[in-house]
Amino acid sequence: MSTASTRLPEGRYGRSADERADHKLKIAGAVLGAALLALIGYFAYHYVGQNKISAQVVAFQTSDDAVRVHLEVHKDAGARGYCTLRSQAADGSEVGRAEFRFDEHASRIDKVLTLRTTARGTTAELLGCNAG
Repeated sequence: MSTASTRLPEGRYGRSADERADHKLKIAGAVLGAALLALIGYFAYHYVGQNKISAQVVAFQTSDDAVRVHLEVHKDAGARGYCTLRSQAADGSEVGRAEFRFDEHASRIDKVLTLRTTARGTTAELLGCNAG
């Protein structure tokens, strides 16, 4: 005696459960892939497209209660931002810190700034500049 086949005829009753699961997984993978691409694009745009600001301390002059700092800033024209400067005493302790804002539309700014200190500073250090 032969055994009857438990397999359904091809194409007669629609997709099998495995085929439906495979289709759902393909859709979920496509959606997650598109979301990942959008996220990468978002971060790439903000990394490359943000306003770049760089600066350097050209010279500084110390006194008992202040440090005069000649700061040169390079930025995109029209960008706004601020730079943080600090001064340290001879023993390495911080005696002054301040943020200096600049709103000029020029792409290169030269300024002589006065950083007030609590004791005689021996350095003028640029900690960094940020847009905003």
